[in-house]
Amino acid sequence: MSEAAYYPADAEQSPHTALLGSEFVGWDENTQTATMRFTVTREMTTWRGGVQGGLVAGYLDDVMGYAYVAATGGEMAPLNLEISMSLIRLIPAGATIIGKGRVVKGGRRVVFLEGELLAEDGTLYARSSSTALPTPRPTPTRTGME
Repeated sequence: MSEAAYYPADAEQSPHTALLGSEFVGWDENTQTATMRFTVTREMTTWRGGVQGGLVAGYLDDVMGYAYVAATGGEMAPLNLEISMSLIRLIPAGATIIGKGRVVKGGRRVVFLEGELLAEDGTLYARSSSTALPTPRPTPTRTGME
């Protein structure tokens, strides 16, 4: 299979970001916080009508990762070693989620990140923390693992 099959020419974002429906909203340099918006599609939910737990982790991972990418001016991306997550309440199908990701410490050898998913009214859905390695930001032609 060709590389173009994995990275179509019209995909300006990572394939997982497209799957999650991620929308970058903003970056606050002072607090090292990225804000993103996600709209939950039916495909992300279980028969309970809420987002499946592993997919909640995907939203949190995306917003924490974007915080570090923004903090490094787009040069670096985190490679997770560990993610801890608390599922506070069910995220319903069709919900618009506001994600907040924050760089707690961005060192040369290790990165500490935090994330939250909120309803539009501020209700907390989930919270996470991550320990990661700083790596060059991946591209369609470079994995960042070289």
